[in-house]
Order: sequence, then C-alpha cells, then structure tokens
Amino acid sequence: MKVTLIAHTPDPEQTVACAAKLCYSNSTIDDLQEGLTPEKSAAFLEMLAGLGHASPIEHASFTFGIEGVSRSLLAEITRHRIASFSVQSQRYVKENQFAFVTPPEIAACPEALEIFEDAMRQDTRQYNKLADILFDRHFKEMIESGMDDKTARRNAEKRAIEDARFVLPNACVTKMLVTMNARSLYNFFRLRCCNRAQWEIRTLAREMLRLVSGVAPTLFETAGPPCYAGDCPEGKMSCGKMSEMREIYRQLHKEASHG
Repeated sequence: MKVTLIAHTPDPEQTVACAAKLCYSNSTIDDLQEGLTPEKSAAFLEMLAGLGHASPIEHASFTFGIEGVSRSLLAEITRHRIASFSVQSQRYVKENQFAFVTPPEIAACPEALEIFEDAMRQDTRQYNKLADILFDRHFKEMIESGMDDKTARRNAEKRAIEDARFVLPNACVTKMLVTMNARSLYNFFRLRCCNRAQWEIRTLAREMLRLVSGVAPTLFETAGPPCYAGDCPEGKMSCGKMSEMREIYRQLHKEASHG
C-alpha cells in the first residue's frame, strides 16, 4: 500500500477558522482574514470542537493518491458517500498479469498461502483465456462489418476485457484518487481507525490520518477511533483495547505534528 497526500486546501486551518469566525461576526471577508494568525486560527478550531460546530471544517478538502490496495477495499471505501473517487478502470486497463493483495493471516499460514497463490494463478489464466476468446470473436465480427484493422483491435479488446474482468478476484490490486473534506474525514477516521474495522482499510485510514495531521495538526487533533477522544461506543462488541488504541493515536498525532 502506498498513500500520498497529493493536494489540499491551502492553509486549511486558516480557511476553517475564517469560516468559523464569519458565523459569529458581522465583519467583511477581508476583515475576517486580516490578522488571523496560526495561533488565532488554532483558538477558533478549538472553540469549534468545544461547541460541536462541524460545518466550517467542510471548507478544507484533501486529495489522496492510493495505490496497492485491493478491490475489496474499494468496495468498502466507496460506501463513504461524501467523497470523490477516480479509480483505475478494469474496462480499459487489461489485467493480464494482475498484482494482488495477500491478507496477512493467509501470508502467515504456508498451507493457506499455497492455496491462495494457486487461486490467483488460476484466475490469471482464466482471465487471459476469456479475454483472448472474446477478443477473437469481437475482432472477427468487426472486420466482417467493414471496420479497419487498428480500430477493430482496439474496440475488440475493450469489449473483451470488460466481460473477462468478471472472473477477477477481490484481491486484485487497484489504485485511486480520493478527495474528502475534513468533516467527512473525521467520520471516515471514526469508523475505519477503529480496531474492529477490516485490517486493510484500517491501515489505510491510519496512514491518511497521519498525512493530514502533518499539515493540519490542530484541525485533526481529536481525529481517530471514538475511543481516542472519548468512550468506546461498541458495547459488547468492543475490542477491549481502549488504552492501547489511545496510546497508538496519541503517538501518531505527536509524530505527525512534529514532521
């Protein structure tokens, strides 16, 4: 997995502070921005957190480049609706030698790993076989209809792989760009940093939190699983590791804020 923060709102904490200040002031926009130092911005952000006033933090957005994750993770992350996604298409990109994500529990068991890797090899063979059969069929039909060779090859491959992809596994690697505003990120971190979240998206969420905390430490100082800044809401389903989780995220925030 590789996660990169490729873009974000310039001066995200000042932008949010300006929006917060506007809600409680009759000043002009120019006046709001004047004299808004990092210290004053931090004070406004802390006030917002204390009031539970979350809408101003929607004005800060963050865009991540995410690589080396599974299609299984893609199905989970796109459940977060207030976000923008651009994902490598299996309709246009042929997966003739696809990379795949191996779950740690499978990697740790030689017998399971052998079965898993054999399944990946079989999926690769079946995918390529299907793509070749469908390509030959579509190419022949297109040539017979009068299409030139170059165009027929391009169109036949596209039609072939968009159906052949149905045999590809959830383990198949993908890449994406994801953009969320700070409020959506808080919700994402609350759900996906939790120890009960699935391991791959939990790893992703933790790395995304580390990156945004590096550029907006005050804005994200309470972000993380619910137990980091409060009580665990999971009841009987709790992992029972609240103290351990709090220490993990205290350390993450400390390291991120110090570069």
